[in-house]
Amino acid sequence: MIPADALERLPVRTALPALTRALDEHGAAVLCAPPGTGKTTLVPLVLAGLAGPPGDEARDAAERPVRRVVVAEPRRIAARAAARRMAWLLGEEVGGRVGFTVRGERRAGPSTVVEVVTTGVLLQRLQRDPELAGVDAVVLDECHERHLDADTAAAFLLDVRAALRPELRLVAASATTDAEGWARLLGGAPVVEAQGVSHPVDVVWAPPERPVRPPHGMRVDPVLLEHVAAVVRRALREREGDVLCFLPGVGEIGRVAGLLGGAQGPGGAEVLQVHGRAPATVQDAVLAGGSGRRRVVLATSVAESSLTVPGVRIVVDAGLAREPRTDHARGLSALTTVRASRAAARQRAGRAGREAPGTVYRCWAEADDVRLPAFPAAEITVADLTAFALQVACWGDPDATGLALLDAPPPGALAAARGVLTATGAVDAVGRPTDRGRRMARLGVHPRLARALLDGAREVGARRAAEVVALLSEEPPREYGDDLAAAWRSARRGGDAYGARWKAEAKRLESAVRSASGGAAPEARGPQRTEGPGQPAASGAGGARDGLSAPQGGSRSPAGSPHADDAVAGLIAALAFPERVARARGGESYLMVSGTGAGLGEGSRLHSAPWLAIAVADRPVTAASARVRLGAVIDEDTAREAAGALFSESEEVCWSGERRDVVARRVARLGAVELTAGTLASPDPSLVRAALVEGLRREGLGLLRWSPEAVGLRQRLAFLRRELGDPWPDVSDEALLGRADDWLGWELDRARRRADLERLDAGKGLERLLPWAGGEAARLEELAPERIEVPSGSRIRVDYAGEQPVLAVKLQELFGMRETPRLAGGRVPVLVHLLSPAGRPAAVTADLASFWRDGYRSVRAELRGRYPQHPWPEDPSTATATRRTNARR
Repeated sequence: MIPADALERLPVRTALPALTRALDEHGAAVLCAPPGTGKTTLVPLVLAGLAGPPGDEARDAAERPVRRVVVAEPRRIAARAAARRMAWLLGEEVGGRVGFTVRGERRAGPSTVVEVVTTGVLLQRLQRDPELAGVDAVVLDECHERHLDADTAAAFLLDVRAALRPELRLVAASATTDAEGWARLLGGAPVVEAQGVSHPVDVVWAPPERPVRPPHGMRVDPVLLEHVAAVVRRALREREGDVLCFLPGVGEIGRVAGLLGGAQGPGGAEVLQVHGRAPATVQDAVLAGGSGRRRVVLATSVAESSLTVPGVRIVVDAGLAREPRTDHARGLSALTTVRASRAAARQRAGRAGREAPGTVYRCWAEADDVRLPAFPAAEITVADLTAFALQVACWGDPDATGLALLDAPPPGALAAARGVLTATGAVDAVGRPTDRGRRMARLGVHPRLARALLDGAREVGARRAAEVVALLSEEPPREYGDDLAAAWRSARRGGDAYGARWKAEAKRLESAVRSASGGAAPEARGPQRTEGPGQPAASGAGGARDGLSAPQGGSRSPAGSPHADDAVAGLIAALAFPERVARARGGESYLMVSGTGAGLGEGSRLHSAPWLAIAVADRPVTAASARVRLGAVIDEDTAREAAGALFSESEEVCWSGERRDVVARRVARLGAVELTAGTLASPDPSLVRAALVEGLRREGLGLLRWSPEAVGLRQRLAFLRRELGDPWPDVSDEALLGRADDWLGWELDRARRRADLERLDAGKGLERLLPWAGGEAARLEELAPERIEVPSGSRIRVDYAGEQPVLAVKLQELFGMRETPRLAGGRVPVLVHLLSPAGRPAAVTADLASFWRDGYRSVRAELRGRYPQHPWPEDPSTATATRRTNARR
C-alpha cells in the first residue's frame, strides 16, 4: 500500500476521479498536470489498480481490477526514474509489479503490471504486435516535447483503437501542451486538468554584461558559458538549496563544470553532471537526493520534465536548447543550438518550486523574453524522416496520409527519406516495405545503420559490424577523437560510462542481426582481405540509386590483420553514409561524393588520408563546407564498393571556366568525385554545340567577332525594337544569348572550340533575326538608315549607340537644311552634333530650324574669326552647303 503521506504530496490525486470517468466514457483523455503533481507516478498505478483513487486508498488491493499499463517516456533516464519512483511508492524493487524497458536494458518480469518504456521501444512493440495483446492502457507522457517517436506512437495507437482494440485506453499526459489540439487528435477526448501545489518561484534576470555571439550549429560562445558559471556562483551566495543549471549539451556541461572547479565546486558544493550519456549510477545518485552537502546539478533538457531532483531550490537557465536539423541538399543531419522556447523556460523554472519556494536565474534580458518562440519546434517538421518513413511504411501507410498527426511531415523531407529507403532496398517503388526493410526496422537503429549492420555483417561478421554500428548509434565522447577506428579501440578498452553502454549496445545489435538473419550467424565471407587503407584490393560496383546499394565486393580484413580495425570501421561507416565518402583535394580539405566540401579539425588523427568515410559531420551556418566530427580512413576500392551506385562513366563535353574553352573528356566519377579522365577524340557534335552555347552564356557575346558593321547593325535593331517594338527583334545580351542557337545557325555547327567562335561574324547572324517573313526587313534602311545624306552630298554615319540617334556633321554641310532628319517613320528626330571646320563640337540640337533662327548667330560670331576661310553666311537656311573652304579670289 502506498503511504498516506506520500499520496498527500501528489496533487494529481484530486483529478483522478475525472480522469477515470473520462476513460470509462470515451476511452481516451488528455491529462494536463503541472510539474510535481505526480502524473507520471501515481496515474499509472491507479490505472493499473495498484493504488486506489481518493477515498478508496484503504480498499483491499485484491478487490480492485488489475490492468496492465504501459507508460511511454521520451528518454531512457526518465523511464528508469519513473519506474524506480513507482516501485518505491509500492515499497518494492524495480522488476516486480513495476518495471522498465529501454534500449539495451530491461527490468521487468511476469508479475510486472506497470511497465515504463521509451517511445522507441513502444514503436518496436507496436510493429511486432499491433494489438498490444495484454495491455489495457497506454500513457504517453510529456507529449508537449513533440518528439517524433512520441507523435508516431500516438498515431499508431489511435489506429489500433480505431481498427483493432477500441477498448484500449489512451492517456496523453503533459505539463504544458496544446491540450485542445491533442483532444481533437484523440477524437474529441475530454481534457482533465490537475491543479498543482504551486510554490512561488522568483525570477532573477541575469543577462551577460559582455556581448555574446548567438549560437550556430553546435557552437556556444565561451563568453556565455563563463557567465553561466558566474551566475551559479552568485546563486550559491544569494540563495539556499541545491542548484539545477540547464545547458544545451554534454560539451557545455563539461566546460561549465571545469569553470566551477570540477567535482568540488564553489563553497565545497558537489558538482554533478546529468545527461543522456551519464552513467546510470550518477543519474540515480542525483535523483536520490543529497547527503548534506550542497549540490550543483548541471543538466541538459532531460531534467526539464519527468524527473524530480530533490533539494533543488534554485534553477540557473542558460536559455539554450538542442534541436535536430537536416540539410537535405547536403545529406547532413545534426543537432543545432537554438534559443529555448518560453514553454521550456517555464518548465525549467518550475523545477525550482517542486518542493518549496525557489528562484530561477535567467541568463538573458527580460526584454528578450518576449522574442523567444512560444513552443519548441515539433521534431517531425525539422528532423531527418528516414526512420519515420520506414516506420509508417511497415505500418502500412507509406505516405502517412491516413495517420492522426498534429503536424504533417514536410513533403520534401518525406520524399528525401523515401529515396534513401528505396536505395537501401527497404521499400519498393511504391513505398511498400520489403522483407529486407522489415528486418531493418526490427534492428532498433536508424535505417542507414541498419543497412550497414545487415550488409556489413555479411562482409566482416556480425560481432564486428555490430561493434562499429554501436559506435555510430551513439556518437563517442569528443575526447575519443575523430578517428572512428581509434574510437573503436578506446571503447574496447572500456573504463568509462560510454564504453559500458557501447558494449551493451554492441551485444544487443549482434543478437538482433543474428535474429534478423533467421538465427544464422553472419560471418565474413569470401577471401579475406589483409591490406590496409590505400592498398589495392578487389572491388565491386553497381546497385541502386544514391550510393546505398548492397555491397558487391569481397570481404574486409580479418581480425588478425594489422589494419583490420581501420578497414572494418571504414567499410561500415561507408555503408551507412555512402554519400559522405570523400576524397582529399589538397591540404585538410575533402570533397564528398554528394558534392559537399568537408574539412578536418585542427590536430585531426585523419590527417593526410586520401579517402575518408565520414560518419558524423556538421556545417556551421557561416562555413562554406562541413566539418568532420567522426570518420574513418578508407581506400578507393572501399569507396567504390560502398557508393557503387553513384559510379558512372560518361563522355563529358562541356565549357571549362578554367580553360575558357570546350573540353571533351571520357570521365569516371563517383558522384561528384572525379576518379579518372581522358581526352575524347571525336565528341558528339551536338554536345560540342551545346558546350559552345554554354560558353557564350558564361563568357558573353565578346567571344564572337564584332566588326564595326555588326556593331552598327545591332545598335540599329536595338533602336527599332525600343521605338517600334515587334516585329523588330530584341538584341540585348540576354535575348541574344538565350537564342544563340537561332541566330548563329549553321555557322555554330562548324565550330569546335573557342577559336572558332572568335571567327564567327556576328553581323551575319544578326541578319537572320530581321523580320523577313512580314517584309519589314526591307524597310530597315528607311526606318533606321546606316547613313544620312546631307545637303553637301556627304553620306554621314548615324550613331545609334545612345538613347537618341546622333548625326555628327560639320555645320557648313547642313546649310540649306531647314528641318531635322527624323527616323523610325518620323517618330524620332536625330540629335545633330554640329561640328566646327576642325571637327570639334560647336553645338547640339534636335531642332535645326530653331538653331538657324536663334543659336547660329552666337556660333558664327565665335568661330568665323578662327576659321576665316570657311563660309559663314548671314542666313544659313538658304545658303549653299559645302564641304570646302571659300573659293580663292
